Amino acid sequence: MGWKERTDRAKKLHRPSLKNWARDGLHATFPAYASSLLHPSAHPYSSFRIVGGEAVESSLSLEDAREIALEGEAGRRKEGQRLGCRRSRRDHRYRDDGDALAAGRYGGGVEFPAVLDARVTSPKEFHDEYEARCIPCVIRNIPNGGGAERERREAVGATHGDGDGDDGRAMDDGQEEKKEDAEFPRDGRSRVRSDYRPLPDVPTDGRPSAAGGVAAISKHRPWPALENWTLASLASSPHLRDRPLKCGEDDDGGTLRVKLKHFLQYLSSNVDDSPLYIFDATFDEDKYAKRLLEDYTVPDYFDEDLFGLVGEKRRPPYRWFLVGPERSGTTVHVDPLGTSAWNTLVVGVKRWVLFPPHVPKSVVKGRRLTLPGEDDEAIHYFTTILPRMKRRAAACGGLGDYANFECYEFTQFAGETVYIPHGWWHAVLNVTHTVGITQNFCSRRNFDVVWRETRGGRKKMACSWLRRLRERYPDLARRAEELNTRDGFVMWEDDEVEQKKWRRKRMEKERRRMEKKKGRERKGSTTEKERKEDKEERKEDKGREKNITGSCGSSSSGRESKRTRVGSAREVSPE
Repeated sequence: MGWKERTDRAKKLHRPSLKNWARDGLHATFPAYASSLLHPSAHPYSSFRIVGGEAVESSLSLEDAREIALEGEAGRRKEGQRLGCRRSRRDHRYRDDGDALAAGRYGGGVEFPAVLDARVTSPKEFHDEYEARCIPCVIRNIPNGGGAERERREAVGATHGDGDGDDGRAMDDGQEEKKEDAEFPRDGRSRVRSDYRPLPDVPTDGRPSAAGGVAAISKHRPWPALENWTLASLASSPHLRDRPLKCGEDDDGGTLRVKLKHFLQYLSSNVDDSPLYIFDATFDEDKYAKRLLEDYTVPDYFDEDLFGLVGEKRRPPYRWFLVGPERSGTTVHVDPLGTSAWNTLVVGVKRWVLFPPHVPKSVVKGRRLTLPGEDDEAIHYFTTILPRMKRRAAACGGLGDYANFECYEFTQFAGETVYIPHGWWHAVLNVTHTVGITQNFCSRRNFDVVWRETRGGRKKMACSWLRRLRERYPDLARRAEELNTRDGFVMWEDDEVEQKKWRRKRMEKERRRMEKKKGRERKGSTTEKERKEDKEERKEDKGREKNITGSCGSSSSGRESKRTRVGSAREVSPE
């Protein structure tokens, strides 16, 4: 069976009701749309907002965005200023209103996403100014090893003094303005700092460098993925080309897999409107495919991973390897369990659209905007539904569901990392063939939201997680218990009613499985695949029983009395 037969079979199982995957002819019309995004004069960052009943649109060119990223904090006064207290000369504005941001009120001229550069922005600055305030970001130069240059520069700067002046003393406001004008001219020419040039390489063993700085650590070296994840490298890799990777699900939720070599042939040859898309979360379980883990490093902006406490086997899916043909993508969604996400693009170009959490789901999903017979895949969302949504928002004049409507579109290029805060709606379209990696995570900054979602959506895992938090992070464990008390929530291991429901559900599942098995035995047609499924189901049931026994056996003395349960599970959407 060749690559076409295998991918055709996967397509049929993935969307059995769709007989013609090329019915809209988007293969012929999409190049014009892609060219409009990739043209040198195009502005890759744009926003559409309803302010005071009027539609307000703005955009930012690629050149200006990159200069803003490189500027970083160099132009900010160090004393008494917050992120939103000054306007950039390029009108890239933020509002210093942490409470409003946390509450999901993002109006007032805020432009998203923030454009940062790993060579300039430190993890602490990112955590304090952006992640804590739920501001989406595009961070440049992470896979290129930009963090190493930043750390070398900081180390050298520490050697020569902490101030901005040549003698190491802090500057007053007038000196700061003069320094800003010298480094970032107002004439529209290059705003790259006059002293901004790569520092000489330093040893990587932790020894002081010749300049007195501390050596950059190996995690900031350029990713091997820059060479190993090109389409040509993947096609020729003896370890990866024959590995079956997930490209969809059937109607029963079963995983559809295609060998990477077959998918790459499909990628370069298909004419489908919305092609299949490799979105694999289990590559780390394959003894060959798990080599992909050696090709990248989790950026230090996102290295706090509290779900890691429960172990790889028990935690929810959180890491995906992505290979997407042009025109493929993910429809609009919010990431599961209140997690935030980062997405690094190694090859190609993606188009994103973001909606703040306060925009209603019915509006974001484009309900009543899709005509009968129209598809609602990512490509249709970007090319058809989103323009209709903007026109509807402008026509409504800020009334009804479209009150305070906002959406932010931008283009992600290779080497850029997108940070999506929890609660933000987003959709993604592959403008060209792409390869990348994405992970969801829980940190201290989004812990409250994640805990509330997890205790209701992953009840048994939440019990284990709380025990690990008591051991490793007592302050977060106390915070989780405070939230439980405030919300009147009772943990699953303390709730006998919920445990009885789970046991009845498990017994019913086992009964259906046995009936299905007996039916196959009567027909005498038990296949190897069916036997394997039975074995996997029994293994999963034993694992669950072991986990439940451990949970129920833990002492509940000293805990609060039983309370009313709240919370519900969230659907899983990876990108």
